[in-house]
Amino acid sequence: MQYSVGVEYALHCLVYLIPNEAKIGIKDLAFFQGIPETYLSKVFTKLAKAGIITSVPGVNGGFKLARTPDEISFWDVIEAVEGKKPIFQCQNIKDKGYLYRNRDCSDCTASTSFCSINLVMLEAEEAMQNFLRTKKLSWLEEELDRVLPSETRRDVRAFFTKEPID
Repeated sequence: MQYSVGVEYALHCLVYLIPNEAKIGIKDLAFFQGIPETYLSKVFTKLAKAGIITSVPGVNGGFKLARTPDEISFWDVIEAVEGKKPIFQCQNIKDKGYLYRNRDCSDCTASTSFCSINLVMLEAEEAMQNFLRTKKLSWLEEELDRVLPSETRRDVRAFFTKEPID
C-alpha cells in the first residue's frame, strides 16, 4: 500500500491555509513546495471537489479552507486525493482453486462463500481509516507548533502573507 506524494503535498498546503485569513494562490503554494503549478492544481481540483477547500476568484483570490481545521481529517484528504477504492481488492481466487473449479454452487449459502483473507484485509483497512479520521488538520497545526522552531512557523506565515522575513 502506498499513497501518492499528492497526499503529502495536500496536507502540507492545507496546513498553510489554516492561520491565514487571506487566500493563498496556487502559484505561491507551488513555489513554496518546489513543485509544478500544474501538478498542485490537479491536487487542489480534487480537494475542491471533495469540499475541503474553496476557490476565491479575483485579484486577491486564491484558495481557503472550506471547513474548519477541526472538520478536516487526514482520511478526508487521502480519500479526496486518492479516490475511494479499497487498498485490498479481493479477486476471489479461492473460487478458482482445485476444490471449487467444477463445483455447482447454486445451493451455497452466503455464510460459506466469504473469504477470510478479504475479511481480515477489510477489517485492517477500516482500523487504519478510523485512526486517520481521528487526526485532524487542527491536530497537525498544534503538532507543528510543538515540534518546529517558532521562527520557522513565523517565517512560513510571513511568506504567505507577504510580510518581510527577518
